Amino acid sequence: MKNLILLTVLSLTIWSCSSNPNKAEKIETKVENGQSLNSETTLGVKDGNMIVQKKVDMNEELRKLQYEVYELEDRVYGNRKYGSLGLYGVLRECKSQLADPKNGGEGKLIWTEPMDRVSDKEDDFKIGIDEQNKLVAVTEEFLKDRIDRFRGYKKLLNKRQDEYEEKVAICKTELKAKQK
Repeated sequence: MKNLILLTVLSLTIWSCSSNPNKAEKIETKVENGQSLNSETTLGVKDGNMIVQKKVDMNEELRKLQYEVYELEDRVYGNRKYGSLGLYGVLRECKSQLADPKNGGEGKLIWTEPMDRVSDKEDDFKIGIDEQNKLVAVTEEFLKDRIDRFRGYKKLLNKRQDEYEEKVAICKTELKAKQK
């Protein structure tokens, strides 16, 4: 009976540790006979199996993902700071030209959707004083949650980019037809 209780407690402890996706897990990355393919990828033998192992620093991986999302968002919606229109702005200008009476339009801009930047919705800061009595703003979230959130942003923005590219192509085709 004592062994059964001990086994149950041990099982629950192992289960609770393995079920928390935010716990740092020890990962064995040592590879025998390793040959570097690039700074992240190694070809070698692990447990007798020939493998290709990609090992990245999480700070670099997160930075890269965030950069890709911000760049993609600027491509879709433009960037006010640098004066770029993005696909959204190109579509707005094209619809404006379609509405122009010179091109057979009625002079009324027809617009369908508002701009919906995804990265503007992030990071609520907690403001206060830190350990060195400095005024700071802090936000915290689990690494896995942030990566999942930015992967979701990337997927959504890729979809929007495809949609806006199609809408811009349709609008430009309509405009060319009206200009002839």
